[in-house]
Amino acid sequence: MKVKIEKSVNILNKRARFEYEILDEYEAGIVLTGTEIKSLRSSKASITESFCQFINDELYIINMMIDEYKLGTFYNHKTKRERKLLLHNYELQKLKKKLKDVGNTIIPLKLYINNNGKAKLLISLARGKKLYDKREAIKDRENKVNIQRLLKKN
Repeated sequence: MKVKIEKSVNILNKRARFEYEILDEYEAGIVLTGTEIKSLRSSKASITESFCQFINDELYIINMMIDEYKLGTFYNHKTKRERKLLLHNYELQKLKKKLKDVGNTIIPLKLYINNNGKAKLLISLARGKKLYDKREAIKDRENKVNIQRLLKKN
């Protein structure tokens, strides 16, 4: 039984840019176990419902789903557990200070494996959009599609 391992792993949070206004982006490393990284390399993860939170002055990602590794035995990991994020101390302090503003949160945008084989998470400081902002985003998207359709016909 072979497990398919992809060269490039890109797991996106497609809802994030629709639900939130992105203020600032950071690249963070993740502390993973052996079976987690193997499962991640075969693109068996989801970050759509996850968020980041400070616990004892350290940043953790909560609700991130990494499926169990098929070939893992009793060493397998829990699918949803808190995973520590690795950032520089000045970045952590900056994020913690900006989180005190009302409405700000930290959400993951993209989970990927870089050229060195390390798992990285692109996180962002974000503010939730209001309903009318979401409606504007939908209108803009529909207008772009209509323009592209008209250009294709001509």
